[in-house]
Amino acid sequence: MNDLKAHTHVTAADLIAGYRQIIARVHAAGTCVVGATIAPFKGWGEWDAAAEAVRQDVNRFIRTSGEFDAVTDFDHILRDPYDPERILPVFDGGDHLHPNDKGMQALADSVDPRSLACAHPSA
Repeated sequence: MNDLKAHTHVTAADLIAGYRQIIARVHAAGTCVVGATIAPFKGWGEWDAAAEAVRQDVNRFIRTSGEFDAVTDFDHILRDPYDPERILPVFDGGDHLHPNDKGMQALADSVDPRSLACAHPSA
């Protein structure tokens, strides 16, 4: 998220390559990896369409690549159904970037504890 919101010119390919390195290292250690999608942040002062496009591409990778042992869809949990690039107002901490307490609780509730104890083949 910080790479997107700060206009570092990071690409989806850059972020995906980083995710793949982390996944490989964690799997090599015999542990499972739970991926979490990047939450929406339209309304934050540094949001722009280019960052949104990267967020969408990275989230598609997280959801569909099969490289994670499980996925928690923070984007789906937090997004406003009427403006999916924004956090749902009831979950918005006020800066359009950070969830409030209700949003954080919704994120915590979305994690399936069973996904944290996978049987990864390297284990």
